[in-house]
Amino acid sequence: MNHFAALFLACILAGFALLKMPTIGFLAALYPFFHIVGALAILIFAFALIYYGLKALFKK
Repeated sequence: MNHFAALFLACILAGFALLKMPTIGFLAALYPFFHIVGALAILIFAFALIYYGLKALFKK
């Protein structure tokens, strides 16, 4: 399970990188797409970390 936590944290950081990406050149047209994908990555993997944390906390 430890390797999943590190992977999820890396995915959250990648989502923040997509949100902070500068809009230059031909990537400027794709900015809304990157913004949506970055926000979804942050939310999905944050909820996954919370789920696994609660699952480990209440494990019998």
